[in-house]
Amino acid sequence: MGGPDKSAFAIRLARRPGFPYLGYMTAAPASAVHPAITGRQVTAAVMGNALEFYDFTTYTIFAVDIGKAFFPSHSAFASLMASLGTFGAGFLTRPVGALVIGAIADRIGRRPAMLLSFGLMGLAILGLSLTPSFTQIGLAAPIIVVTLRLIQGFALGGEVGPATAFLIEAAPLNKRGLLGSWQSASQSVSSLIGGAVGAIMAATLAPHLLEIYGWRAAFLIGAAVLPFGLIIRRSLPETLHRPEAATEAHPDSGGVLAHAPILVFGLASILCFTTSTYVRLYMTTYATTTLHMQAAAAYGASVVNGAAGVAFTLLGGWLSDKYGRKPLMIIPLVAYLIVIYPAFYLMVRNHDAITLWTATGLISALGSMSTGAALIVLAEGLHKGLRSTGMGTVYAVAVALFGGITQPLIAYVIHVTGNAMAPAFYLMATTVVGITAMVMVRETAPHLAAARA
Repeated sequence: MGGPDKSAFAIRLARRPGFPYLGYMTAAPASAVHPAITGRQVTAAVMGNALEFYDFTTYTIFAVDIGKAFFPSHSAFASLMASLGTFGAGFLTRPVGALVIGAIADRIGRRPAMLLSFGLMGLAILGLSLTPSFTQIGLAAPIIVVTLRLIQGFALGGEVGPATAFLIEAAPLNKRGLLGSWQSASQSVSSLIGGAVGAIMAATLAPHLLEIYGWRAAFLIGAAVLPFGLIIRRSLPETLHRPEAATEAHPDSGGVLAHAPILVFGLASILCFTTSTYVRLYMTTYATTTLHMQAAAAYGASVVNGAAGVAFTLLGGWLSDKYGRKPLMIIPLVAYLIVIYPAFYLMVRNHDAITLWTATGLISALGSMSTGAALIVLAEGLHKGLRSTGMGTVYAVAVALFGGITQPLIAYVIHVTGNAMAPAFYLMATTVVGITAMVMVRETAPHLAAARA
């Protein structure tokens, strides 16, 4: 009582030139200062995304074997297409999960939503690994598998929004790009691990054992993290009710119409990154079925994709904290557009492991470098009360429309036309859409937004 107003003092201090990041939140009280986010908390936040993409990577790597187990056919192509179609079924329920679990995150809290989505994902991947084959239980096998994919899609639809919102709200303003990019980097971690597991099993198991048991063991490895993820997620701090000032990056109102520009940006940019991600995840199947390469070389492409994705996603996020989100979205993606065609041309012409790994690594590095920054722009541009639902729904709709059809579409076009360059043309078209959206969006990096304001 009667003492100096510490909140007013903090605001005056934050407006000084030497405090650009604090100046971004001048409307927040001094009580809004929170402990720094820990590595354990980052791991807990991204673990759901990592588990899901481990499953997606593993499913794609073993798509041929899974097709034989659940969709046997006299035609290898028909079996593969049924397997990839089931893979795509999981995308149908993503928007529903984004709305339902996202609403829980925006009304009750980020933590309960993240616990729900992670639990559902873990149960689905466990169920898939234990489902008997078609020869054992007949038509019930594919029905169970499709049902599990729908549950898994629902869970992931509700995972991305709350987890990304948590990272953005818990991170210091000057590290949002780096810490938030872990959400995208976790996908590449999963690709790296899934590719390594596939390569090890291909090298150690006989082909018939790989077909019968290998893919099941790979899924069980992913399911093993379920109890650990639930335990550490239960200890996460809740960030929903932390004060956050309105900025130029997002309007005061949480209304959908007020967020229309950032939502359109989100749809276009995620369209671009989704097609890129699922084409790169398809590289193992592409190498074996289209380029007719050995399994060990094909699995190696997944490992290279994962390693490059982790390194360059985090690099892009870190640089976006220093130089802004827009340069780190646009510049690498323009370079990516330029190298797509020659990269695929060399893979198709040479049919050797070195070319496959080099080309995959290059397109993965350039494609990944923009991803983290783009997701941070979407999260920073949404009002807190709409962040989980809005981000999750935009992400789920874009992925449902384009992620689910990417691999079956590429396989079909290659089969019908005989043109192995089909993935390149598809990627180039969607990349142009992404670049256009990024040019038009506002800069949201806190220090640059505050300086402009």
